[in-house]
Amino acid sequence: MLESIRADLLRWFANHARDLPWRRTRDPYAIMVAEVMLQQTQVDRVIPKYHAFLAAFPTVEALAVAPTAEVIRLWAGLGYNRRAVNLQRAAQAIVAQHSGRVPDSIAALRALPGIGPYTAGAIACFAFEQDVAFLDTNIRRVVRRLCVGPDQLVAPTDSELLAHAEALIPPGQGWTWNQAIMELGALICTATGPACWRCPLRRHCRAYAAAVAADEALATTVAAPALKRVAEPRSNEPFVGSRRWYRGRVIATLRALPTGTALPLSELGRQVRPDFSPNHEPWLQQLVSDLARDGLLVITEQGVRLPE
Repeated sequence: MLESIRADLLRWFANHARDLPWRRTRDPYAIMVAEVMLQQTQVDRVIPKYHAFLAAFPTVEALAVAPTAEVIRLWAGLGYNRRAVNLQRAAQAIVAQHSGRVPDSIAALRALPGIGPYTAGAIACFAFEQDVAFLDTNIRRVVRRLCVGPDQLVAPTDSELLAHAEALIPPGQGWTWNQAIMELGALICTATGPACWRCPLRRHCRAYAAAVAADEALATTVAAPALKRVAEPRSNEPFVGSRRWYRGRVIATLRALPTGTALPLSELGRQVRPDFSPNHEPWLQQLVSDLARDGLLVITEQGVRLPE
């Protein structure tokens, strides 16, 4: 069965893989930029930003010495601006500690600022072609459904899923396999409305088998439910008006200012929210304090500005 799973997925990937720019390189720095950008951001939004970022900062050394304000400005449109600051901090650590060469070991990669288990594994695999298992949102979803069962079951631990992911990798084909399983999660085995009917792994999938069995059991009494029951629920929490939304508005406002210009806190408040009043000042002070802690802005006597 394991060999059939591997063969079916690799055959599908050979015929359906998207032509993505980071798949055409093994440059560890370019891979690191791509993987940080792709965290919680759709591929279509990342592609133009990836090209623009590498054009502005073509090497790890260029990123390390760049003004942080410029790094944040180029990150506009990607969201989660703290990633930009952490990426630059990682570049600075690579220059200072590794002579400008992105390390190839998981342990050394994990020691870099902002580089977690997934990103370290992805760099080791996609830049250095190591047979490394790691879990991003897509891989976690596919492995869980394929090896464990429907999403409604008690969630397995990441350690359990990682063990499944490691067992699935064909020796010597880690690069292709991890790209393929991520692609399957992005295009077929999606969070909502998975296209099980055209999935190359459906005959091996425990979640699909459970959904089919449930449909057959109910067919004589009620209309068969759709197979999208294997999908994960989507959060109903609104984004507009959330704390993360206001964080983004603060950074977008400061991006529009000339380099080094500080904006008084009261003016920032009026630009961030039209209903701003003195009652909102403690909220705004906490918001900018958190952003300053994350390295995304600087608080001065004149107001707040992007880091230089």
